[in-house]
Parts: sequence; C-alpha cells; structure tokens
Amino acid sequence: MSQLRSHYSIKNGLGLRELRAVLAVAELGSFRRAAAELGYTQSALSHQVSALEVALGWPLFHRPGGRAQVRLTPAGEAVCRRARRALSEVEAVAADAEEAERGESVRLRVGVSQTAAAEIMPSALRAFRGEHPGVEVVLSETDETDESEGCRDALRRGDLDLAFSHNPEPDESVEAIPVMEDPWVILTRRDSGIAELERPGFDVLDGLDVVAWTHRWKGQLALEEALQRRSIAPKIVYRTDDNLALQRLVAAGLGHACIGRLAASRAVDPVLTWLSPREPLSPREIVLCYPRRRHMTATALALITAIRAQATT
Repeated sequence: MSQLRSHYSIKNGLGLRELRAVLAVAELGSFRRAAAELGYTQSALSHQVSALEVALGWPLFHRPGGRAQVRLTPAGEAVCRRARRALSEVEAVAADAEEAERGESVRLRVGVSQTAAAEIMPSALRAFRGEHPGVEVVLSETDETDESEGCRDALRRGDLDLAFSHNPEPDESVEAIPVMEDPWVILTRRDSGIAELERPGFDVLDGLDVVAWTHRWKGQLALEEALQRRSIAPKIVYRTDDNLALQRLVAAGLGHACIGRLAASRAVDPVLTWLSPREPLSPREIVLCYPRRRHMTATALALITAIRAQATT
C-alpha cells in the first residue's frame, strides 16, 4: 500500500469514537461491557474497533471467543498509549476555553484516600498542571469509615467535584469510573519466614502476627470477613488508622499485613516486600466518583483523564 493510500485509510477510520471504543474494550476486557459503558450496541462498538483495525492494517485485540477476556496485541497497546494522549489533548482544548471564558481561577475539589493522595495524584497532577497551570486542585482526605455515605453526600451537596473510592455500592446519583485494580496482597519483611514463598495463598497468614487497620475502616471489615469465610485466622497484634504507620510497624518486624497492591508496590521502607497470592481474596477496584446530575466541566474531565492515564502507566 502506498504512503498516500495508507494515510488516507487511517484518516478515514480514525476518530474520537473509535479511540474511545478501543480504550473502553482494553480497560474492561470485554466488548459487551465496553458497549454498555459507552451506550452503544455491541455490534456498533465492534464495528468501530474493526474499522480502526482495517484502517491501521493490524489487529488490536486477541479475541479468544466465549466469555474469555480479550487482550491487547502489541499494536493495540501502542494505539492505547496514543489514544489516551489524543483524548487528553481534546479535553484540554475544552478546558482551556472554559478557563479563558471564566477569566478567573478554576478550582477542583477531590476527595482522596491516603493511598490515592500519595501514589496516584502526584504524577497525575504533574501531568495535569503542564496543561492547566491556572487550575487550583484541592485534595481533601475522605473518611474511609464513611466512604460509601460521606463521599457520596459530599458529591451530591457539591462539596466535592470528584472522589476516590473502593468498590462503591451502586448509586443512582453518583457515577463511578474505573481507575485501576488494587487487589489485596501480603506485605512482609524481606527476611521473614514467608518472603521466599512463590504465589502463596492467604492461608499462610493463619495464626501469624498481623498488623491491621482499625474497624473504623470499612475495607478492613470486608477483609476480615473474607478471611473468616476461608477459615483463615491471623493474630492481629496492632491496629492503626494510618497507612504509613502500618507499613512502619511491618518494617519493624511486628507482623505482616494485607494491603492494596498499589501501596505495597511503593512501600516506604526497602526492607519491605510483598507477595501476590495465587488466588484473589475478593474483588478490589479503585474508582473515581462524580455526581451524575451536576454538569461535568471540561477541566474536571481533563483531570479525570490525567488520573486514569497516570494510573495505568
């Protein structure tokens, strides 16, 4: 195919709809779920992806068939990287217009967990600030003990524009956008008796000393219930409300801990390591929530895009 023909084909098969379709399928692992997320029929979404594949001349997904999850090909991974940047630029155009029209400082208020504030937002805000230097972003720690109600109430009242959450319950007034999977893993010292195990089960914690969060945290309650269902009974010797303190206690050799993979992969002490059990304990996903019935500004959409882009890198 000549260069002219190639460019023409790509130009006619490439649009924002096609890019959003590919990203949705990649993130959700399913054409059916992606179609529901974007409000298309499955056949319409499949057509959009196929049109882009034809234009590029490469398949973007491995399609195993049945209920198996689709996976990106190398070409698909490259397209997704560019697609995120392209959509970010499009949203930046609208955000710039909004800021210029207002002629004043724009403020976004984001409810964050300790992990989101420390591990997701710094890189996301660095990327966001490069495009929107005049936007003030206020991070407010949300109370994990009241996550399902407090955050949602704050979003409904307009006290927050966005808020991070884990596995929120369905809510007709709040929309939840997936950010990343954050499964439970085991945090331990590198010289501990379990550190050399390859893909152990959570049952290795049965009877061992464990550092945990207090029962004020809904996530800790869900964690203990999941362990109990499997008849796993670790010995909880210390509890804390602070993520940093929990990691320091483990680093001091006072017990192991179950925490999210995101926090564990960026542990604060080099003596720490983490184990990914062979079977997940329970589904755990970080999502970004916003109010359905309030106008979503272009600036807020641009921040959402920056957060999701940084979370997947």
